[in-house]
Amino acid sequence: MQEFTILTLLHEGLEQEEEETALSWQERALCAQTDPEAFFPEKGGSTREAKKVCIGCDVKAECLEYALAHDERFGIWGGLSERERRKLKKRAV
Repeated sequence: MQEFTILTLLHEGLEQEEEETALSWQERALCAQTDPEAFFPEKGGSTREAKKVCIGCDVKAECLEYALAHDERFGIWGGLSERERRKLKKRAV
């Protein structure tokens, strides 16, 4: 019984470590160093400033991949708006 508990704890620890590693791209994202409001404009508001930041970001691909995998419905992710991500998903199907 105790052996099972140790194996379970080890497995849970590895899963948590994998998740933290998978999200480490967020620490390197340029948007983390800028005004977050630019990435979540009001409906009909400009996305230009956020997209400018994304152009030079080293983790743009990881960001977009995350948004698509987690069905992010708001904001600019990986340089794309929610509408642009929706179109991208439709083309992929």
